[in-house]
Amino acid sequence: MTDNDIDTSDIPPLDDDFFANATLRMPKKKISVTLEIDQDVWEWFAAHGEQYQTKINTALKMYANETKNNKTPSK
Repeated sequence: MTDNDIDTSDIPPLDDDFFANATLRMPKKKISVTLEIDQDVWEWFAAHGEQYQTKINTALKMYANETKNNKTPSK
């Protein structure tokens, strides 16, 4: 499908009012760390294509979000 094939008739145009009320959200800065993980875990992520580091970050973020309401983090 090309861009011209997409029906955008139900999407209102972005006018000056939209941008006047918009909030700029910048992505959070990432840091570089050295992390020791089991080889089989690394192999699993690496086997699922490029950007495996981003996928590991996403998995960790999902876990953190799911457990953030716990009173005490697991040790």
